Amino acid sequence: QVQLVESGGGLVQTGGSLRLSCVASGRPLSTYAMGWFRQTPGQEREYVAHISHGGGNTYYSDSVKGRFTVSRDNAVNTVYLQMNRLKPEDTAAYYCAAYLQHGSSLRSRAMRNSYGYWGQGTQVTVSS
Repeated sequence: QVQLVESGGGLVQTGGSLRLSCVASGRPLSTYAMGWFRQTPGQEREYVAHISHGGGNTYYSDSVKGRFTVSRDNAVNTVYLQMNRLKPEDTAAYYCAAYLQHGSSLRSRAMRNSYGYWGQGTQVTVSS
């Protein structure tokens, strides 16, 4: 089992940047492909990005492609989400999670049920 802790959220103006971190403990992070999701009150948790075990493959939702970058450093058991050109609609709680499926597809990577060991989330607020 792995425990995940997100950090790095905060308040930023439109057009600004933030870098989120997700630190794993309990098992080596390299055991898992990882995902980032976000959620606003009353809404479903929304897929943001996915990164393969070694970091060689990354995938993004259309809403963040070209602005967000997911990366990982397995040596320090950390996954990152660099968020640039932030917009008010990016305001949400952001969560990292471990990908638990065998095999990867466009559909499975975007499904909340493909992931487990969710962190507690970190709040990102983008002011207009």
